[in-house]
Amino acid sequence: MASIGIIANPASGKDIRRLVSYATTIDNNEKVNICKRIVLAAQGLGVDSAYFMPETFMIGYAVKDSLESDGVLSLSLGVLDFEIEAAMEDTVRSARMLEELGVGCIVVLGGDGTSRAASKGITKTPMLSISTGTNNVYPAMMEGTVAGMAAAAVSLMSEPYECCIHDKRITVRVNGEVRDIALIDAVVSDDFYAGAKAIWDPERIRRIVVTRCHPATIGFSAVAGAYRIVEDTEDTGFAVELGQHGEGVLAPIAAGVLTPVHVADARTLRLGEEYRFVSESRCMIALDGEREVLVTPGSEVSLTVERDGPYRVLPRKALQRAAELGMYRLK
Repeated sequence: MASIGIIANPASGKDIRRLVSYATTIDNNEKVNICKRIVLAAQGLGVDSAYFMPETFMIGYAVKDSLESDGVLSLSLGVLDFEIEAAMEDTVRSARMLEELGVGCIVVLGGDGTSRAASKGITKTPMLSISTGTNNVYPAMMEGTVAGMAAAAVSLMSEPYECCIHDKRITVRVNGEVRDIALIDAVVSDDFYAGAKAIWDPERIRRIVVTRCHPATIGFSAVAGAYRIVEDTEDTGFAVELGQHGEGVLAPIAAGVLTPVHVADARTLRLGEEYRFVSESRCMIALDGEREVLVTPGSEVSLTVERDGPYRVLPRKALQRAAELGMYRLK
């Protein structure tokens, strides 16, 4: 029996960055359509059941009703049963429950923040992230059919991890206490309050630590990527400190917006190496684009890049391996 889980975030792609950039909008009706293609592709390749995260737009129910009405649904499709909070905790809880159910792969629809939340609820289940958010470094733009096939293939394999990469992540500690994690970047800003969770003002940014970076991405990791490229396969991280008199670079910190910033200091971080600083004033640490950790003056902060993140499915590798295993052959 093979099964998959689907976490579709109805709030992704609707933050304040829509007002200060030219980002693509994927509405919830399109998320339903994407999920329908995921379910049908997974079903076609042999998955027996699929489970959805419960959320305010009721995407899972819409998918089930539509496919049943069309007479094309044959797998068992259900929605996890718990009282939602309409917050990040729903994603964390859903991912944890899906892993406990033993699904072979979790498909996540959202931005960097949604993938980060899902990763906090799992330890071993492969995760496949589809971009439907604003700044999307971790999730990839992907056709739902391809995603469904890749998720199904991984779920049906006896050795799924050969089609995954064990990702890096950043562990955030304040005064020695673990406070949170990030998959792509931890950004230290002069903000005092969380307010709108999304971070977008470059003038308030002081430090950036990344697990990977490239100028082809959108967001604050692109600042580091404009200075030096770090791939997801490299066993290193990277840290930059911004200042008025550093080397100037242009970085795509938001969709359609190239912003000049100045890098005062930069250094490569070995896996497990702590990047430390003592906060001189109150500051906020944004994780994968969202303000999460408030730091008080005099606190010692450490950011550590380690390869203990989720197992991310590589779709092309998964589909190639599926072909080698004969999954597409008619029986």
